[in-house]
Amino acid sequence: MSTPKIVILGAGYGGLLTTLQLQKKLNYNEAEVTLVNKHSYHYITTWLHEPAAGTASADHARVDLDRIIDMKKIHFVKGVVQSIDPAEQSVTLENGDVLRYDYLVIGLGSEPETFGIEGLREHAFSIRSINAVRQIREHIEYMFAKYKNEPSRTDYLTFVVGGAGFTGIEFCGELADRVPELCKEFDVDPELVKIYNIEAAPTALPGFDKELVDYAMDVLTRKGIQFRINTPIKQCTPEGVVLATGEEIKAGTVVWTGGVRGNSVVEKSGFEVMRGRVKVDEYLRAPGYENVFVVGDCALIFNAEGRPYPPTAQIAVQEGENCGENLVALVRGDHLKPFVPNLQGTLASLGKGEGMGIIMGGKKLFGTSAALMKKASDLRYLYKIGGVGLALSKVKL
Repeated sequence: MSTPKIVILGAGYGGLLTTLQLQKKLNYNEAEVTLVNKHSYHYITTWLHEPAAGTASADHARVDLDRIIDMKKIHFVKGVVQSIDPAEQSVTLENGDVLRYDYLVIGLGSEPETFGIEGLREHAFSIRSINAVRQIREHIEYMFAKYKNEPSRTDYLTFVVGGAGFTGIEFCGELADRVPELCKEFDVDPELVKIYNIEAAPTALPGFDKELVDYAMDVLTRKGIQFRINTPIKQCTPEGVVLATGEEIKAGTVVWTGGVRGNSVVEKSGFEVMRGRVKVDEYLRAPGYENVFVVGDCALIFNAEGRPYPPTAQIAVQEGENCGENLVALVRGDHLKPFVPNLQGTLASLGKGEGMGIIMGGKKLFGTSAALMKKASDLRYLYKIGGVGLALSKVKL
């Protein structure tokens, strides 16, 4: 029997953890493992709000793949996936290369979900990649510099953050921390800077504990964030946003954090999807294809009450570990293990030294203790993928 070919698309949390499991558990001759990724690095999505605001460098959120992957055991292909043909068991890259597989893992991440809001795709930034957050940071600095040349244009100093989910809230916290530094650097009156966080749902952090939501909003309000809750954005223009209430907010910068959908390649390749995500079986396999696994933002899994789990880093990591173990089992003819999420809580940063969240057992954390617990969680992930050396090199107190 020929050596099975395993192709993994994407080195996000799910794809990377699948790869690392295979690297660790398979012997050299058991399978031919290929990892395809757009970049030669993995980035820590849950840190991207920091470099976007400019409170950390973009490099802090990236990890070079050759630092954590044994390139002798894993064949790495730097490329962009154009299409998947599950019938032919092949993947076509943008450069025309075709990869054949016996087993496929789709971990292609997400794209911004604009909910049909006019102009959002054209005029708003989104926190979704290393290059995207570099662009946001440079744009923010440019707005301050531009204001100094056109002091009548206070709209250059107005920032709209669309969406008050975790990314939106965390970005607001970092941006509020960065504003005093920018005002000092560009000699701008801090009173002129306005940051609006706009959310269509009746509450910030929809579905989260009310006491924690109230705490987060209180902290951010004290930092100068102005909330517009239960207020959808109707239109995004080159001049700012128009709200469903009719109010227009003129802003030089609009950052959209209001939702994601699965990568469009998955739907275009003929897989059955809901908002770009594949409703997988208990082994994370795509319906109708026992050799195709889906992890991370492209996978849709439901809890016992029939509600979908949110596409979080925590779940993607666990999916990747389960997927890797199951691929080893398939190669060796063993039984598959169903995927059961082990939710260990949720933590959010609210700027330097501030945070809130809920950990295992339902214990709520506020302020410094939540911020420290979030750093501990980040360090645990870095240790998992790259050992002590990586964790120590990335620690940011």
